[in-house]
Amino acid sequence: MTEPSDLELEVLKAFWRGGAMSAREAQALIEPELGWSASTTRTVLERMVAKGLLVRRSVHGLAVYEAHKAKVDVIGGVLNRLRGLLEIDGRLPASAFAGSQILSETEIEELETLLNTKSTALGETK
Repeated sequence: MTEPSDLELEVLKAFWRGGAMSAREAQALIEPELGWSASTTRTVLERMVAKGLLVRRSVHGLAVYEAHKAKVDVIGGVLNRLRGLLEIDGRLPASAFAGSQILSETEIEELETLLNTKSTALGETK
């Protein structure tokens, strides 16, 4: 699976908040934020399916999309990219995200475990 771009992360946030939805429902959620036309939204959704970021299934003849990976996994990947970019050794404190509007306390704990398990596996100091 390809890592999401910044705009694709905005689309994923809509799916994490709203769950599975049609292109029209996704358009209603993301249009105020991104200003995309309905055709642009459909194109981006299909590209995200091709990249493995979303899954598409048919429900009563209607295309329904949903996030392929859990938000904690995607956010963990983004943060680990940032860790590499900044050459950070040691633990990343996920508690820094306690004010997040998109992560619950349980998800923050899962994220911290994910980030610091990977850092330990990479031989970094805990």
